[in-house]
Amino acid sequence: MHPAQAGPVIAFDDVHLGFAEGEILRGVGFEVRDRETLVLLGETGTGKTLTLKLAAGLLKPSRGSVHVLDREVSRMSEKELLDFRRSIGFVFQESALFDSMSVAENVAYRLNEENVPAEETDERVREALRFVELEHALEMLPSELSGGMRRRVSIARALVNRPEIVLYDSPTAGLDPITAQTIISLILRLRDVYGVTAMLATHRLQDGFALANYRFDASAKRVLKAQMNGTGSADGPVTRFLVYRDGGVYFEGSPDQIAHSTDPYLRRFLV
Repeated sequence: MHPAQAGPVIAFDDVHLGFAEGEILRGVGFEVRDRETLVLLGETGTGKTLTLKLAAGLLKPSRGSVHVLDREVSRMSEKELLDFRRSIGFVFQESALFDSMSVAENVAYRLNEENVPAEETDERVREALRFVELEHALEMLPSELSGGMRRRVSIARALVNRPEIVLYDSPTAGLDPITAQTIISLILRLRDVYGVTAMLATHRLQDGFALANYRFDASAKRVLKAQMNGTGSADGPVTRFLVYRDGGVYFEGSPDQIAHSTDPYLRRFLV
């Protein structure tokens, strides 16, 4: 569990981002508070994934600023960003695993890059894989895994560095409903046990509602804390929705507000 942060963990201020084909983000601004989950919704091409990349320092805005963990990511040098990204976990839509490496080697990759001692690396890899219920798959290759299993390995890889923030890019895309629910349950466990702050880009409104409405009961939390040596949060986590349209923030609010909205554009996501 990370210590609570008083101010916003993530803050976008008048962020613009464009490419040769035109501007995608046009003056985007929002904040994500400590241990909050912000669900990014919007049609394809509205900038959801770009927002995650900006927060991770993988892209720089053409105008405006991005602050993460009290640091202006948009002005960092590449050397500063390498250190900063140790506090960020990123779960890519396509898992982005190295095909020639075993599951354990994929999860350990960042720790090996940071020269973490082998014994500690092994312990943390096993802990992360135990969390996603894949400790039995240590020696398997990505080609031997199902789509859902690969997504779970990606979550383990994001978790192994014990990040303060996790960014999820369409984590349930292409998965059947049962497997998608498994992934959402793991995201919930990571949120409730470790207290991470998260942004999740998705086109599936039901993923956001699942994150907003589900709570582990007290006995389940005790079991998880015993398994992971964690210290679950006593405070209920907050989930908010941010909907993009035409390069800007079209809607920002609670699950209840979006569920009862009569706005025609928002109603598309409820179908």
